[in-house]
Amino acid sequence: MNLRFGMMAAALALSVPALAQTKWDLPAAYPATNFHSVNLEQFARDVDKATGGKLKIQVHPNASLYKAPEIKRAVQQGQAQIGEILLVNFQNEWQIFGADGIPFLATSYDESMKLYQAQKPLLQKKLDEQGMMLLYTVAWPPQGIYTKRTLNSAADMKGLKWRAYSPATARVAELVGAQPVTVQAAELSQAMATGVVDSYMSSGSTGYDTKTYEHIKNWYDTQAWLPKNAVIVHKAAFNALDKSTQDALLKAAAEAETRGWNASKAENTRTKNLLKQNGMNIIEPPAQLKTDMKKVGETMLKEWLDKAGPDGKALVDAYRKL
Repeated sequence: MNLRFGMMAAALALSVPALAQTKWDLPAAYPATNFHSVNLEQFARDVDKATGGKLKIQVHPNASLYKAPEIKRAVQQGQAQIGEILLVNFQNEWQIFGADGIPFLATSYDESMKLYQAQKPLLQKKLDEQGMMLLYTVAWPPQGIYTKRTLNSAADMKGLKWRAYSPATARVAELVGAQPVTVQAAELSQAMATGVVDSYMSSGSTGYDTKTYEHIKNWYDTQAWLPKNAVIVHKAAFNALDKSTQDALLKAAAEAETRGWNASKAENTRTKNLLKQNGMNIIEPPAQLKTDMKKVGETMLKEWLDKAGPDGKALVDAYRKL
């Protein structure tokens, strides 16, 4: 009887690891209804299902766990095992993070994907050096200019209180004579309501999420760039997973990337229509404004290449050959 009891206890002990569950926190900066957040939730469900509940990922949207600029460091230090960041936020740390925030370098989804292919090996190497891995990226819809003013040229932007969310958006403000004010997405509605900002450059998606139409009525569809969100993971947390869980996570990430890019395209059309329905004027930029903004882009590309050095030149050269 004792032998039989001992065998049952041993069998039970062997089965315990199979039941072990790993829980990860995934901080994100955008509202739960934003297409990036919706995609993250689907990714978490896919991982849960594929691993039979062994790996559970809790998504924390709208900067509820960490503010946007804090998420990368939280993952790097292992305070969060996984997180979603806006790459251009970290350009001052390493110029390559800001490659997709250079105005008019890549202005369509096809161009943005080519830029990502050129950028990806450099991103993977840098994140690896920092103790992290890149799981996937998703582009935002093309960026336009929200303003109360009528814009015929860049000169009309002088003195605007311009919301900046990255080094590149702050630099755009400086080059056109606007006043940059750093405001993250979660605080944008409040900043417009209180008059802290009266203009900014972003996608139709952000404009709709933040109900910009309640404060600003003009959106110039400049299609200046398509910045990317990246989902990154703490390498030690990934390495602690068993092989089948790692494989399931990577497969779900690849599917989330494809799904996310397709969702971004659909979101671009959907939110532009919704902005229009809510009284936003969607305006084709006048010729002079286009010319002026392209000059801003050329200046910023030159400045970026000077700072980014050989890696930056190699990236732009590789992108232009694709």
